[in-house]
Amino acid sequence: MKTDLNELRQQIAALYPKRAIGDLRERDFQALVADKTVALYRALIKERMAEGETMECEHHTIRTHFRLIRSVLREPVQQATSFFLTDRKLYRLRATLTLDRPATGDSRDQTVVDDFRLDRLQALQKKSKIRLGEVALGVAFFTIAVVFHDLLSITATFLAGVGILGALHGLLGRTRWMEVVFGNGSTPTEPVLIYAIKKDSGKKLIRRLQEKLRPSCLP
Repeated sequence: MKTDLNELRQQIAALYPKRAIGDLRERDFQALVADKTVALYRALIKERMAEGETMECEHHTIRTHFRLIRSVLREPVQQATSFFLTDRKLYRLRATLTLDRPATGDSRDQTVVDDFRLDRLQALQKKSKIRLGEVALGVAFFTIAVVFHDLLSITATFLAGVGILGALHGLLGRTRWMEVVFGNGSTPTEPVLIYAIKKDSGKKLIRRLQEKLRPSCLP
């Protein structure tokens, strides 16, 4: 039985007035919105699945901070990306989430769904990069501490320490992700990047994808 998409949209929208009047604590609101949003995305994918196609695993991230979707709406605008792996395809759903607007899974929140047949997948490439934003912020804190040392007194030392630690974290704690490589000239317009690969759901998705790739790599 297919899930009613409009019913899910209404359930998500109904949570916002409850939070506004205090019927829902912020923590409970966040959890419910996350769960209902994931359910909406899952229902959208199931509508696209062929008869007999089965879901194997899923993985949800927020692009801004690479958090799980349970942290949705912590920032004014966030890019949500959800992956759904079936026995036939890899589905990617992307949507723009904002602070005061419920997820709708359509053009209103710029939801886009792509699907890729598993026989098009050629490899997974692990990539990483320095967190330049954290490095820049750390350097800025350190600079402020040095320039305004006489005014800030003890606070300057603390600020300098925070700046150094932040810059080091950005340099050493690199952002890591997996890029899905396609064969036979079937590379999609936008690369398929899987973030938050250290999360349990990310590890499971990567493992399952690697298992799918192995038969095609045999001689």
